[in-house]
Amino acid sequence: MTGTAGTVARYTTIAGSHRHELEVRRSRFITVLQRVESEDEVRDLLTRVRREFHDARHHCSAVVLGPSREIQRANDDGEPSGTAGQPMLDAIIRRATSPDRADLSDLAAIVVRYFGGILLGAGGLVRAYSDSVSQALDAAPMITRERRQLLEIAAPSATAGRVENELRAVGTPVLAVHYEGELAHLTVAVDDDAAAMGSFSSRLAAITAGELTAVPVSREWVDRG
Repeated sequence: MTGTAGTVARYTTIAGSHRHELEVRRSRFITVLQRVESEDEVRDLLTRVRREFHDARHHCSAVVLGPSREIQRANDDGEPSGTAGQPMLDAIIRRATSPDRADLSDLAAIVVRYFGGILLGAGGLVRAYSDSVSQALDAAPMITRERRQLLEIAAPSATAGRVENELRAVGTPVLAVHYEGELAHLTVAVDDDAAAMGSFSSRLAAITAGELTAVPVSREWVDRG
């Protein structure tokens, strides 16, 4: 997935938090996955996990944040360099969320390891940490985040109800209607891409015989199941 936070219109994250445990040659690997929106949330999560599993030898982590995955962090927490955090991060980055997309973000993965007394070697550690995150992701419900453009339409109060009903009938979300004297201000939401905006403009022109236009107000991210 390429681009910047301003050009990416949708990406995938997980719903809530999830745990998974894997045993490899007597070592226990407990994966904690959680949706996060900031590095402060990641630090809070890591603090809670360290407190809960205070007797574990390692608390390795991988984090991906932002619509275009602009923030990526990995930490081996005492494991040999490159054998824990990076494989965990790779498992997130490479996860296919649809046949042609790998766009998982806003996610922290922490793998807690209880050493079982048998050395796994570098290759074994890479596989164990990668598999731990991959298997946890297998069980985690995915949701799509989409960027929407909020638009305002100023319509005569006498016809605003009809305009609202016709917009809803064609699937355009009407988020609010505010009446002010002879005008009603309708706030609608449209997917923030050129095709969706073009289709909406055409629908609005057809509904109002070209008499009304929509003015951009702001953008927001919303969850789609």
